[in-house]
Amino acid sequence: MKTEYLKIYTSSLIIINSIRNLLAENNITSLVKNHPESARLGGFGVTMDSVELFILKKDLEKSEPIVNAFKKEINS
Repeated sequence: MKTEYLKIYTSSLIIINSIRNLLAENNITSLVKNHPESARLGGFGVTMDSVELFILKKDLEKSEPIVNAFKKEINS
């Protein structure tokens, strides 16, 4: 069975971890792709705000209010 993930946010690791914790509190599984760390380990660099957060496609509707509330909070 194929598991489908959707990218829902790209930012710094601190922001991504904050959103990931909120999602985990609501039983939403997430996956992080940390491009800066991968680049560091590979010996080259990328911008620090290129960490991506993915969730299962089936959790999209459940996660939207959580992510939107977080974005509103950090932008105020």
